[in-house]
Amino acid sequence: MRWLSTKALREGTVLQSFAFDETHKHLYVLQVRADGEAAGNLCLNRLDHQGNALGHMYLQGFGHGVSMGVQNAPDGTVWIWTEAASKGGYGQGVTRFRFTAGAVRTAEDVKVRKPIPGSTNNQPSVCMTSKRVSVRYRMDGKARYRVWDLESFVDRDYDDPVADFAQTGAHPDATIPFQGYALHGDHVYQLAGTAYDAKTNPPAERGNAYLSCLDIRTGKLVQRTRTGAGASLTYREPEGLAVRGSRLYMGFASGTSGARRFSLYYKPAAKKDA
Repeated sequence: MRWLSTKALREGTVLQSFAFDETHKHLYVLQVRADGEAAGNLCLNRLDHQGNALGHMYLQGFGHGVSMGVQNAPDGTVWIWTEAASKGGYGQGVTRFRFTAGAVRTAEDVKVRKPIPGSTNNQPSVCMTSKRVSVRYRMDGKARYRVWDLESFVDRDYDDPVADFAQTGAHPDATIPFQGYALHGDHVYQLAGTAYDAKTNPPAERGNAYLSCLDIRTGKLVQRTRTGAGASLTYREPEGLAVRGSRLYMGFASGTSGARRFSLYYKPAAKKDA
């Protein structure tokens, strides 16, 4: 089901990831800044649930924005979790900060966490239902997930994770790009796929985007399915996942280069429909 259709963001680039602040009915969307991919320069957009802009801030040298999270703290503070400390365009740690419209943050003025020694490409997700945080990371070039209790992670106690397992099953074709993930309860949801291409991924075949679900208790693939959501979009590149209530939301970029738009579609966030 479509939730938001062809909405604009601050930059003319594709969305990379998004997350919901249900307490304040806000939607946060990350995108790479134009000509800033190699440096890891991001734009964080805050919108209402109708897709109207409520401000933005720039994150210089943070990463690619593969995933993000929103933490609603008991004292009312809203923390935004993203990757940080970009190297080669991808964050080598994670951080959290408060949203400030119009602000510019650099990796030097946030507290970067590196919870997995020796890892690269750290990308966070937060589940406020289970009060957990996950980090997708690479070790020796291979992608994995590690999950912690959120309170312990905030306290920098990384020694007793809830789970640690290899990424698997994101797409039937292992060469197809990974496009985002979201932690929810005992499951990690994954998105993979490419933009439409007349030869390799024609619109007539409704795209090659796949959703998959992993059980964090076993690391095993629960289910994987191709999704035709947003099939009528031009360009249609899958980008980002987030869970809101009982729904799993998928992001899709559309439009022309330099003037991209984003749309969100949803389906039940149940493992049988992953």
